[in-house]
Amino acid sequence: MDKIHVGGQAVIEGVMMRAPRSVAIAVRRPDGEIVVKKELAVPLSERFPIVKLPIVRGAVALFTSLIIGIKALNFSANEAMTEDEKEKEKKKDGGKEGGSELSSWAMAGTMSIAFGFGICLFFLFPLYLTKLLTPVIGDNNIIFNLVDGVIRVIVFLAYIWGISRMEDIQRVFQYHGAEHKSIFAFEDGVELSVENVRRYPRLHPRCGTSFLLIVMLVSIAVFSLIPKLWPFYLKAGSRIFLLPMIAGISYEFLKWSAMNDSNPLVKMVIAPGLALQRLTTREPDDSQIEVAIRAMNEALEINAGYKDDRLVV
Repeated sequence: MDKIHVGGQAVIEGVMMRAPRSVAIAVRRPDGEIVVKKELAVPLSERFPIVKLPIVRGAVALFTSLIIGIKALNFSANEAMTEDEKEKEKKKDGGKEGGSELSSWAMAGTMSIAFGFGICLFFLFPLYLTKLLTPVIGDNNIIFNLVDGVIRVIVFLAYIWGISRMEDIQRVFQYHGAEHKSIFAFEDGVELSVENVRRYPRLHPRCGTSFLLIVMLVSIAVFSLIPKLWPFYLKAGSRIFLLPMIAGISYEFLKWSAMNDSNPLVKMVIAPGLALQRLTTREPDDSQIEVAIRAMNEALEINAGYKDDRLVV
């Protein structure tokens, strides 16, 4: 049997796990019950062979993960509500049932806002600050893009540090640690029990946190190709246009480094990403590990029963 890769994401009071052809979200409700949402997820690469191409697959993976991630967060937010909170939401919505999931249009709007916020904060804001510093740093293209890149990384690190101080986010980061531990245990082939999962590390080389840091660093090199004589609006627009390519390159590097993480040189290269995960992960308790294991098992069960576009029972 071919080895399969499983990825995941921490959500509100839960964990989402993705196998090659399935997605499962496990959330612990306020009453202690673990509720699960699971579904088949046919990879785009099986319908569109072009998606398998290097660079392209990374760009597609970024946007696919964003869509699945927001849906998972929406589901977890609804399930993590107390009955009182649901009643308040029901009254706020004019009598509609609280905890209902977002419509397709609302989901699209949420994604657009989230994506737009990220681009403005991490790409356009650093560019604007660097432009203001031009009288100090000069107009050398290499120096301009280096300063732009350094500011971008500083903004990114400050953002991660800032949200890591929030109490609610602390619990999400604990689930993030539980997700990583469960994936490590699965990759090691051991039984997925709380006792076994607990002993694995919470820092994983294929983490999305590491991916985002790689994106920040790769963007410095890619943006250096933009002509320095271009006006600000063209420089800003080109950064948005080049983002899929940057994501693709970053994905390929992350994939390669994860397969060669025993190499001493690779270990040194991926060390900053792992160090950053010390901010975005926390040691989980046993109840959180239990939720991560449940999400993993449900995703694997659906994935194992999937064959030729059908669920085999």
